Amino acid sequence: MKVREDTVSTDPWGRVDDDGTVYVRTAEGERAVGSWQAGEPEEALAYFHRKFDELAGQVTLLEQRVRGTDLPPAQAEATIVKLREAITDAHAVGDLDALLNRLSALTELVAQRREEVKAARDVARLEAKGVKERIVAEAERIAEDTTHWKTGGERLRQLVEEWKAAERIDRVTEAALWKRLSAARTAFAKRRKAYFAGLDEQREGVRSSKERIVAEAEALASSTDWGATASAYRELMQQWKVAGRASREVEDELWGRFKGAQDQFFQARSAVFAERDASLAANAEIKEQLLTEAEKIVPVSDPRSARAALRGILERWEVAGQVPREQRDRLEGGLRKIDDAVRKAEEAEWKRSNPEARARAQNTVDQLHRSIEQLETRLAKAQAAGRDKDVKDAEESLAARRSWLEEAERTLAEFS
Repeated sequence: MKVREDTVSTDPWGRVDDDGTVYVRTAEGERAVGSWQAGEPEEALAYFHRKFDELAGQVTLLEQRVRGTDLPPAQAEATIVKLREAITDAHAVGDLDALLNRLSALTELVAQRREEVKAARDVARLEAKGVKERIVAEAERIAEDTTHWKTGGERLRQLVEEWKAAERIDRVTEAALWKRLSAARTAFAKRRKAYFAGLDEQREGVRSSKERIVAEAEALASSTDWGATASAYRELMQQWKVAGRASREVEDELWGRFKGAQDQFFQARSAVFAERDASLAANAEIKEQLLTEAEKIVPVSDPRSARAALRGILERWEVAGQVPREQRDRLEGGLRKIDDAVRKAEEAEWKRSNPEARARAQNTVDQLHRSIEQLETRLAKAQAAGRDKDVKDAEESLAARRSWLEEAERTLAEFS
């Protein structure tokens, strides 16, 4: 039995009794962990040491997972409880107290981790609440304001997906916000439905108005009252523009009919006008020659003879008759410019020969001469008396009167 005592004394954590009972030493004293009858005590202790190593390995693995991964605190705590029970009742030899101390340290670390996770979750929930409040606020704005139905509906669908992707928050707030989001989507759908219902009703009214316009246009298509009918078509076109738009299919069909009737009328009118313009080409040649003759009148040197010459040209102009439409404005405008030049020359001649106007101009010149003479006398007296202020006033008045005299003499000269 000498060998057993030596074995016991050399192992700090356990021993094997004479009857083969294996004990482990803990802070609370010895505890039997098993029995060994098959060999030497060293083999028994080695076996139970291996059991201890298995437990120590599990503790080490848990420490690594707690410190090096995002192991959930609840899972870590459950594992600690199981390991603590296993170590407390372990059939093993080793420093079981050290393992329990390591588990206690892990318990504190996991508790700290739990608080960190809780704080992070609180922050995430607060952020998620802000995200969902923003989603609901935008949805309510869309439901209340937007009339861009396609983009608004698409955006509401995107907001629902953003809601689903966001973190969950407390159940009461989540339910209240979701109720608002659902109400916004419902309100948007109702407004959109009402809008399109009203739009359909409006388009039906537009269709009726444009069908009336088209019927009138088709009734006028064969008219030969060119002027009145062209005006009627312009009025119908204005009515068409202000009537609004029907559905695309109806709009295209009615516009095709309206344009077809309009084209029929204007093509017929153009054909008639083209035929008539061809017969008026000779008249245009005559008026071209008369315009060339009239252009020689300007510049006007003798208004009376210029008027007589122009009067003769105008008489022949009227006899020549109508000209094609595309030449009418140019020919009439050219003759009108010459008539304006002759009239202006006549007006200028009348002004020069008007005796009353010449008398008024002469009277103005005479009055200014007398005023200047009086001011010169006043200036001389003021200079002789040394009255500087009177001298200055007289000089300023003289300068003004002399300027007026120059202008009056130029006006008088125009009558000579």
